[in-house]
Amino acid sequence: MVARAARTLAAAGVASARSEAEQLAAYVLEVPRGRLALADGFTPAQRDRYDALVARRADREPLQHLTGRAGFRHLELAVGPGVFVPRPETELLAGWGIERASTRPAPVVVDLCSGSGAVALAVAQEVPTARVVAVERSPAALAWLRRNAAGRAAAGDRPVEVVAADVTDPGLLADLVGAVDVLLCNPPYVPRAVVVPPEVAGFDPDEAVFGGADGLAVVRPVLRRAADLLRPGGDLGVEHDDTHGAAVPALLAADGRYTAVRAHRDLAGRPRFATASRGSDGPHAVRGPAWQTGSS
Repeated sequence: MVARAARTLAAAGVASARSEAEQLAAYVLEVPRGRLALADGFTPAQRDRYDALVARRADREPLQHLTGRAGFRHLELAVGPGVFVPRPETELLAGWGIERASTRPAPVVVDLCSGSGAVALAVAQEVPTARVVAVERSPAALAWLRRNAAGRAAAGDRPVEVVAADVTDPGLLADLVGAVDVLLCNPPYVPRAVVVPPEVAGFDPDEAVFGGADGLAVVRPVLRRAADLLRPGGDLGVEHDDTHGAAVPALLAADGRYTAVRAHRDLAGRPRFATASRGSDGPHAVRGPAWQTGSS
């Protein structure tokens, strides 16, 4: 059945057909994928369920929507309609942020465009001394973020502070101006004209994917506000499209408040995220009253 499902998925254009056929089988049989060969066969009800899931995957519904979960570093997150499914390449950005936060005794870490909470919750789990603030605008995504944050807190991780806000707001997180040690962001960055895979086009929220005509409509205000929020010497990491390998570092350099601008590639060798440090010679905005709206 798995071999047949793999052929079906491959014919539908699913790149990792055999792997996903096995993952769906393990999900239906409720066994780890590594023990699939030792599992009993499908019952008739399980066979019907498996066939139905394979058919939905052949229609290019994301695997993570079918199973309701997505792995990210050491986490398993709840995902589904209304929230961007975290990608493996974003684990590199999260890992960089975790390394930077780990060098500080009690860091303040902000995750902008948090979505399911993947980056924020990874930091909270792996840097337990950190205060982590996750910012998201979409009501649908916020529901998934709060669900995942509650689940991780119940599992013993340090609770993440969830803030409902637009990351392009020039007054974002006014109470944290000049106080953030590490700021991470995986914004919508795909240029509008780019044709995306069916799993993205049909299921990921449009506002979490596309960043305007050139893909930088959200990146630009994020870089500006990040310079206000970061303390001198604080670290910024922002993911970007693979066509932005020069553009985003150039924006950071042009701002004038960043130093140590660096471009990073993913495991496939494609430009994937840029990092920088907040210099000590640029002015910060005035810190405002404590942020309250939508926090939990």
